[in-house]
Amino acid sequence: MGRRKKRKKKGMEIGMYIAGGSMIAIALAYIGVSIFFTRHFLMNTEINGYSFSGQSVSEAEQFFKEKVEEYSLVLKDINGGEESIRSDEILMSYKENGEIERVLEEQDAFTWPKAFFDKNKAEITFDVSYDDGKLMEKINSLGIIQAGQTPAQSAAPTYDGSQFVITPEAYGIAVTPESMKEKVVASVMQLSPEMDLKEQGCYEAPRFTSESEEVKQACDKMNGYCKASITYNMDVPVVIDQSVISTWLSVDGDMNVIVDENAVRGWLEQFGNQYDTVGTTRTFTTPSGRSATVTGGTYGWSIDEDTEFQTIMNALNNQEVIAKEPQYYNSGTAASHSMPDWGSTYAEVDLSAQHMWYVIDGSVALESDVVTGLPTPSRVTPEGVYSILEKKLDKVLVGETNPATGKPEYETPVSYWMRITWQGVGFHDATWQRAFGGSLNQSVGSHGCVNMPLDKAAELYNLIEVGVPVIVHY
Repeated sequence: MGRRKKRKKKGMEIGMYIAGGSMIAIALAYIGVSIFFTRHFLMNTEINGYSFSGQSVSEAEQFFKEKVEEYSLVLKDINGGEESIRSDEILMSYKENGEIERVLEEQDAFTWPKAFFDKNKAEITFDVSYDDGKLMEKINSLGIIQAGQTPAQSAAPTYDGSQFVITPEAYGIAVTPESMKEKVVASVMQLSPEMDLKEQGCYEAPRFTSESEEVKQACDKMNGYCKASITYNMDVPVVIDQSVISTWLSVDGDMNVIVDENAVRGWLEQFGNQYDTVGTTRTFTTPSGRSATVTGGTYGWSIDEDTEFQTIMNALNNQEVIAKEPQYYNSGTAASHSMPDWGSTYAEVDLSAQHMWYVIDGSVALESDVVTGLPTPSRVTPEGVYSILEKKLDKVLVGETNPATGKPEYETPVSYWMRITWQGVGFHDATWQRAFGGSLNQSVGSHGCVNMPLDKAAELYNLIEVGVPVIVHY
């Protein structure tokens, strides 16, 4: 019994010695590994994206030195193109600066088991030398610089032939060699393998994109304007629809929709030039069968462009569909939009033939020889297309005041007065004329009026109405 107790005690002592020795061995091993990691990087250590698990500072330094020697920075542009800058092109060289040593110093070597489960990532900046002149020379040769500076284009509404749609934005190239150098140097100091020009802000960003609410609202507003339509009922209808309206619309830098009022007025000016006839040259056939032309006067179509401008603007704002005659100025209308615009009822004076006709519905109702103005600048009968402005019986025609006497040049009573111009030209009887027609106006011509025999003047007075066109021509 005693011997068994002694053997059992001795075995326990041996077990304790073995366990203690194992603990010491483990502790020594742990300390040994910890000491190792005071001079080497922990497991799962990454520097600038490269793994240096278990490596020394000198090994890391050598790695980056070789990286610098073989380094190439790839520049990626927005269109998928690539250019590169190689280390040998700019004479790059690596210099130790203690940054790698700092990473080692900051790690806790005695927590090395934890490193198997946690990653230790570090970003450092190298001391890299390069030839500044060579770098600028290389940057200046890059395609992005050679291509020049292109401003960014915001997304914007564009008319596609049937409606306004959004044209996508475009990034600009707004890179100077100096700003490019700054970004390249930053990438080089990190030994970054590539540099995305867009991500680095090398491209000017557009203010508005296809998803910008301002662009969508502008597009909707412009399409709203295009819903308007104005049809002018001329001899051939003239239509303002989206194909015209779209040319008047644009957006400013803040994506506000602009209606180009000058363009609207320009359209109205062209419209007026096409359909206004006041003062224009008309070609026609006289009752005698002769082809003639007449220019000038006050009769004819004259569109009130200011009023129609407001009509158009209101239609755009209210998305109205309108069919109408254009508004004309007072007395700015004629009998027909086709030529000649005086229609089939009119009075006509042939200054060359010294003869007049009154035509009703295309048939001559009255004709007479006449005496027109003396062919001098102050007394000639004016050519042009006019209209009867007033009719009066027993009118006294009063001439201009004679400066020498202070009295009118003449005061002549007539029985029948039919005014053509407000400057004093009209049809009237002239009982003092001994004859009419021929070339009498060359010697006894009037002060511009159309002199007629008494009976013919009376007949014309009874037939003609205020507003009837009067054509005076050679």
